[in-house]
Amino acid sequence: MKKGSREALAQAEDYLAEIRSLAVKPFTIMEVCGTHTVAIAKHALRELLPPTVRLISGPGCPVCVTDSSDIDRYLFLAAQPKVITTTFGDMIRVPGSEKNLQALRAEGADVRVVYSTQDALEVARKNPDKEVVFLGVGFETTAPTVAVSLETARREGLNNYSVLSMHKIVPPVLRLLAEDPKLDIDAFLDPGHVCAIIGLKPLEFMAQEFGKPGVVTGFEALDILEAIAMLLRQRSERRANIEIQYHQVVRAEGNPHAQRAVERVFKPVDASWRGMGLIPGSGLEIRAEFGPWDAVRKFSLPQFYSPDTPGCQCGEVLKGRIDPPQCSLFGKRCTPLKPVGPCMVSSEGSCAAYYRYSQRSDD
Repeated sequence: MKKGSREALAQAEDYLAEIRSLAVKPFTIMEVCGTHTVAIAKHALRELLPPTVRLISGPGCPVCVTDSSDIDRYLFLAAQPKVITTTFGDMIRVPGSEKNLQALRAEGADVRVVYSTQDALEVARKNPDKEVVFLGVGFETTAPTVAVSLETARREGLNNYSVLSMHKIVPPVLRLLAEDPKLDIDAFLDPGHVCAIIGLKPLEFMAQEFGKPGVVTGFEALDILEAIAMLLRQRSERRANIEIQYHQVVRAEGNPHAQRAVERVFKPVDASWRGMGLIPGSGLEIRAEFGPWDAVRKFSLPQFYSPDTPGCQCGEVLKGRIDPPQCSLFGKRCTPLKPVGPCMVSSEGSCAAYYRYSQRSDD
């Protein structure tokens, strides 16, 4: 047993004992971070909690919430001659209406997995005769690094670099969830990485307007158990606040430098989310002054109107209306090796986490 494990087990037992004592009536908590989704499944936290406490997964995976139309749009762009598409690895296998980036690469398209926007910029520097496009997918966590890459490209005159922005903003989707009459959510585990950027203020409306408490938590099992105990304490004390458990990373004001970088480069716009439709003010569009580095403007990209994959209930999973095993495709037609929808593709997707760690259906 590694050092500290005995103390960790004792602390976990303390949190669980507190949770059991406070969970005297049903309490439903939604996590809205893909890393939380994986941690909850990996450590079997659902099985450890009393039956009165229910954990459901929300739209916390940026790959999963990318709309089918946006997927077809970047596949159209990736198939163009003299275009190098750079992207994070999860996007390679996300299915569009007909293909995915992996299939396009097999057909000869130049698609490259990068680990940062700095890698994408370096590809552009080394290939001045090609157009290098970075697929900007992610929440507030990744938007600052993309913003900095666009400022770098403008400063260097790197005119063969551009970004296709499909970024999403978390607070508007939380409002949508809070207003959904079909969902009965008592509280939220708020995303640590996102809140490290935006702070607490953008989430306070959840407590003030809807009476939904939230705790910004880290990603270890103990972090999540402590956060659940904190949420139950709020209920027992008849209050609703947005609190921080993840003090080692998150500050109430967030990261002002990152916030300013995003504001300089992007502006909020309405955006389509998979299974949830158009959500006002939930996307980030590149500002006009960075137009030469905006792939939509540079390539005059058409708008696609693509339906979600027939039979795939990824949208219902993302809204917390069903658990992944309730989808008729789960574990049958849809597996990590042959994913039908993005919730099974991404390592942070709810379906992939369920399939790998719990409630797997092999029927």
